[in-house]
Amino acid sequence: MSDTYQQAADIIRSAKRCVAFTGAGISVESGIPPFRGENGLWNKYDPETFDIRYFYTHTRASWEVIREIFYDLFGKVVPNRAHYALAELESKGLLGSVITQNVDNLHYDAGSRTVHEFHGSLKKLVCLGCRAKYTISEVDLTRLPPECGKCGKVLKPDVIFFGEAIPEPARTHSFNETKNADCFILIGTTGAVAPANLIPPAARANGAKIIEINPVASEYTHSVTDVFLKEKATTAMERLMEKMNER
Repeated sequence: MSDTYQQAADIIRSAKRCVAFTGAGISVESGIPPFRGENGLWNKYDPETFDIRYFYTHTRASWEVIREIFYDLFGKVVPNRAHYALAELESKGLLGSVITQNVDNLHYDAGSRTVHEFHGSLKKLVCLGCRAKYTISEVDLTRLPPECGKCGKVLKPDVIFFGEAIPEPARTHSFNETKNADCFILIGTTGAVAPANLIPPAARANGAKIIEINPVASEYTHSVTDVFLKEKATTAMERLMEKMNER
């Protein structure tokens, strides 16, 4: 196992541009449940609640679930050691950016600064009328649905719902990284969510070495992964950082 971590560390050290690509698995250890799987949110909540058509036609009902999951639950979580390790790699010039499928803002909270939020961010809300943007700290969620202070229209979390397109410029920046990076670190992503799942194969096709961190095999493990660190995110990143810090 130590040889595998050494191999991963050597790839990162020698890379001209390394990028991290993260999914739900990196935030599970912060207390955020995944959407899919045995303990996933979709086993408790109807995914239709997060369809954009349902949001438009059942706005208050949709907002009640959104507040319960994303603000009452997610609002209490903090970054874990894996988030902080990626921020440390960036600060040392060893990581160019983070592409994340997560909407929890934990990479920013941990200190990462170049983060492409592929599915948007819960820390921001957008007006469906005038398109004004708000941070969550500016919005009162005790009254639902929240309304825009400028035009009075409904506010929506600035994340993609089912039926919506991937936001720009995050989409363009993310796919550009597949052309520019020669190393990708995949952490806690199953490869089940499109179109985000197209990013690692595109990076591999363009010559990037793929390091995968996951406690179980994913859709990527036997197709694009070069080095597989079969462990949860915090444990794997701690061991990897030990190797990175060795002289």
